[in-house]
Formats: sequence, structure tokens, C-alpha cells
Amino acid sequence: MTSSSVEAVEARAAAFRECFAHVKHEIGRVFVGQPELVEHLLVCFFCQGHALLEGAPGLGKTLLVRTLAEAVNLRFSRVQCTPDLMPADVTGTNILIDTPAGGREFTFERGPIFAHIVLADEINRATPRTQSAFLEAMQEGHVTVFGATHAIGTPFSVFATENPIEMEGTYPLPEAQLDRFFFKLAVRPPSVDELSEIMARTTGVQDASVTPRFGPEDIRSMLGLIRHVKIADETMRLALRVVSATHPDSADAPPMVRQYVRYGASPRGAQAIVLAAKTLGLLAGRYHASADDVRRVIEPALNHRLILNFHGEMERVPRATILADVMAHVDAR
Repeated sequence: MTSSSVEAVEARAAAFRECFAHVKHEIGRVFVGQPELVEHLLVCFFCQGHALLEGAPGLGKTLLVRTLAEAVNLRFSRVQCTPDLMPADVTGTNILIDTPAGGREFTFERGPIFAHIVLADEINRATPRTQSAFLEAMQEGHVTVFGATHAIGTPFSVFATENPIEMEGTYPLPEAQLDRFFFKLAVRPPSVDELSEIMARTTGVQDASVTPRFGPEDIRSMLGLIRHVKIADETMRLALRVVSATHPDSADAPPMVRQYVRYGASPRGAQAIVLAAKTLGLLAGRYHASADDVRRVIEPALNHRLILNFHGEMERVPRATILADVMAHVDAR
């Protein structure tokens, strides 16, 4: 590699770190506390993944995602999921219009899924048919309407919210849909100090606002950088051994997995771990992912990919506890 190409890579890496730090700072001006949640959300976005946010109502999930879009000057749309929401309400549909020549023709009217950042609020309230409309967009980056395929473009991330305490009238996400989410992140209630800061920001005379410095073109130029970060074979095998150990029929599975897990994580879980670890390495000023980077992203990458068996569901075993046991078992071998 020539000195000019090295300088170009270093310049791109510095720009990425600057953008990440700026967006994180701007979000912190509006969204109070939970820096790890914000960091994981940004890691997911810059890896062009999708995240499932779980938390009780009123904790700022919508505010967090909307502020991310504002901080990078991206097109934002919000879909309030309800049982009567139809797939066409998400993807768009063909409508009949009058032409200047006096005739009529069908034209495609784009739905809210055609945005850079899409918030699917309370996605588990939508019917499985409507959930599948999100599924194609999340996996393929396009939607199909009446046999015609329409590309969404980049950057594109879906952030869906779930309310864990309101189960009446909901349709739990199937395993295949859950697996499409890069991360699952828990939004916790604020502490007393954080609540005091929220009151100061929201009940005073001045509203907190963000100052965007980057736009869609800047984000697009950074998206491919993460994949060029190296990961050593030993570090890669650590991630793969963790994923393998989540399967109860694996020789690497610890006793807790064999007792409580029905199905383990898919290869998409390993992809999420590796890409997220590379991002953390790049943010730390390195051009490689470390074992510590891998360990930091195990829980958000895998906690929604563990399907518990009957005993695990009945005993309400936390998936975080199972993953901690998996990590301890893998590190000990």
C-alpha cells in the first residue's frame, strides 16, 4: 500500500470517528443518559443494520431515533403500527392518475418505508401480513408491489419498537423476522438524576435541538469503511464459538443452554458480532477488531436470537444470563 493510499484510509477513518462522535454528542443534547444504548444504536446504523428497541412507553424511543435522523440530516418516517395497518400503508401502492394527454395511467405512490431511517412504532401490534412488508425491505433493500420491484436506496435502517408490558392485541414477531434485526436494545427507565435533567430540558423555556453537520452523501461514503477493518482468525473463531455454543445440540454448549434453549443463533448473529466488533475497533483508533470488542457486542447481537424452550419460558430465564454463561464457558475452554 502506497503512502497516499494509507493517508486516504486514515483520512476516511478520522472522518468516520468525527461523524460518529458528532452524532453521539448531538443525540446527547436531546436524549438524556444511557450512553451504551446510544453507542449501540449508532453502531447498528453505521453497519446498515436494523434494531429492535424494547422498553415501556414514554422512555424516549421515538425521540432517540428521530434525533439520530436529524443529527445526520436524513429523511425520517414514522409508522404507527396497528392491527388495521395494511402492507400498502407501509410500502406504497399503484394509483390511477390523469395524464396531460387526457388518458389515465397507474403510477407508484411511495409509502413511508422509502426513507433513510424508518421508525416502526410498536411493530408487534401489526399483523403478520404487514410485518412481512417490513421483512422484505429490511432483508432485500427493496419492496415488490404488483410484481414491480422498487429499490429503497442507502443509507437505510429500520428501528422498530416493542412494548414489553402491553401484550393484549399484539402479534409477537416470528423468529425469522427477529433474526433480521442486527441488534435488540433495551431502553431502561431513567434514574432520578436523569429524570431531573429530562424535566429541566422539557419543562423549561428552551427546547433542546441538534445541529446537523453531515448528510446522506457523507454517510454513504463511510458505509464501506467498516468492512475493510481486519479481524484476526483467533478473534473470528471466538465469535463463531460463541454462536455455536448457543445451540443445545452443539458440543460447545454449556449446561444452561442445553437446559433452557430450543434454538440458538443463526449465522446472521455471527455477522452482526463481527461487523459491530470491527466498528468498535475503528472507533478506538485501530484497524482491527479485538476479542474485547467481540465480547462487548455479544448480548445485543444475540439476545433476540435465542429461542427458549418450555422450561426457559416457564422459569423466565433471562437471555442475558444464558449469554453470560456461554461466554464464561467459551473463555474457559
